Amino acid sequence: MIDFTKYITIDPNKRFGKPILKGTRISVYDVLNWLANGMTNDEIIADFPELDENSIKACLSFAASRENKIRIVS
Repeated sequence: MIDFTKYITIDPNKRFGKPILKGTRISVYDVLNWLANGMTNDEIIADFPELDENSIKACLSFAASRENKIRIVS
């Protein structure tokens, strides 16, 4: 799994403190939403050349890490 901490930061002064890709204002949510809506990595990179394969993988890794930490309390 890719080390997403090299690619993702949380800055309360950018995008209301949402996790974003370093050096951009593109949020992890944006990337995940594009993927969920059928965009390919190549299409995302064509639209946002500041991204690369690793930054997209970092978003997926970040989401997986968060998912793993969720605990359902009943």
